[in-house]
Amino acid sequence: MAKKIKYQLEFPIHASPHFIYQFLVTPSGLSEWFADNVNSRGELFTFFWDGVDEEVAKLLAKRQDERVKFKWVEDTEDEYFFEFKIQVDEITKDVSLIVTDFAEADELESAKMLWENQIDELKHIIGA
Repeated sequence: MAKKIKYQLEFPIHASPHFIYQFLVTPSGLSEWFADNVNSRGELFTFFWDGVDEEVAKLLAKRQDERVKFKWVEDTEDEYFFEFKIQVDEITKDVSLIVTDFAEADELESAKMLWENQIDELKHIIGA
C-alpha cells in the first residue's frame, strides 16, 4: 500500500472555541455536519453516511476547547489519524480550525475538497 501524505488545512471560524469544540467531540455535534448519524461507546465512534456506509473511529485524544484526535479503526497503520485543532491568535483573538489528515497522493486534492465542503457545512450550522 502506498504511503499516505499528511496534510493540514486551516479554516477561520467566527465562533468561540468552546462552542466549536462541542461540534467536534460529541456524537450529536458531529452528526450535525460530519456524518448523517454518529454513535459512541466510550472511545469508539461509529459514523453513518447515506444509511449504508459505516466507519468506526477511536478517540485517541481530546483537550477541552482545543483539540480532538481520531483514528479510523480499519486503518492498520498506526501513524494515520485525523485531528481537529482549535487555534486562537493571541493578538487578534481570531479563531481557526486546523484539520490534519492523511491521503494517498492521487486522492489528496479530492480529500482536501471534501474537508473544505465539510467545514463549510460546519460553519453554516454554527452560523460562523
